Amino acid sequence: MNTNNGSATADFILLGFSNQPQVEHIISGVVFIFCIVTLVGNTTIILVSNLDSQLHTPMYFFLSNLSFLDLCYATSIIPQMLVNLWGPTKSITYGGCVLQFFFALDFGATECLLLAVMAYDRYAAVCQPLYYTIVMHPQLCQKMVLTAWLGGLGSALILCSLTLKLPRCGHREVDNFICEMPALLKLACVYSKVIEVIVYALGVIFLLVPLSLILISYAIITQAVMRIKSTARWHKVLNTCGSHLTVVTLFYGTIIYMYMKPQNSTSEDEGKFLTLFYTIVTPTLNPLIYTLRNKDVKNAVKRILYVRKCSAKS
Repeated sequence: MNTNNGSATADFILLGFSNQPQVEHIISGVVFIFCIVTLVGNTTIILVSNLDSQLHTPMYFFLSNLSFLDLCYATSIIPQMLVNLWGPTKSITYGGCVLQFFFALDFGATECLLLAVMAYDRYAAVCQPLYYTIVMHPQLCQKMVLTAWLGGLGSALILCSLTLKLPRCGHREVDNFICEMPALLKLACVYSKVIEVIVYALGVIFLLVPLSLILISYAIITQAVMRIKSTARWHKVLNTCGSHLTVVTLFYGTIIYMYMKPQNSTSEDEGKFLTLFYTIVTPTLNPLIYTLRNKDVKNAVKRILYVRKCSAKS
């Protein structure tokens, strides 16, 4: 078999649901609405966390980083997706596909680590409240966030370089909405045991290990919560931890199902809908989950709006 890529830098074709135009029209409308909500919701959290002095805490420092991450993730994927859904052509340049693939891996891996960092923050806040500001000092928070970003960058460089080196034998049709790993691996005309091993190894490092640390943190938090006698503090802990747990369940559940299963065991349409969920729905739900369940954020928004209103009158 000739495994030469031939036109290695030719455009790719993103098939999506091109064989079902009516479904694509519905999906394009949903994606556009979710895109607006994602941009507004995550931008609001970043602005509120920075403008309101009462939210200058480790928890909201991590939350603003998560919102920034979701903004980066959405803006690196959704615009091209909408162009392909609305336009007659479904093509994406080789460079555009590489960038989209790289950023999807980078931001996804970074979010895995960042959610684990946020779980440790909740553990320190609930289980060590008297030493919380000492334990979670600004320098440590910055180093933890930097580690998460660098870890995601490293994993993306490894997987992206290995995947793009696979011979495609001229195959250019990506059976998905975006250039993401499972769909690109299906283009390869050879089987690579090395990549499979590396994917599973990085899956353990970036998915199973952080998830295990999150579960351990919340097991300890649960024991601590059971000893809390103050009803007000008990409800506050449940609200903040409940928001984080909801985000963790949505994100990790989808990603683990998508990436830790054998590539051939997921149907084509199922893989596409899973891609839509973790690339479109999850970044949209994150700010909604945190703001709807968090009185601090809602009160901060009210304070900022009140100050702006008073300033406008004067």
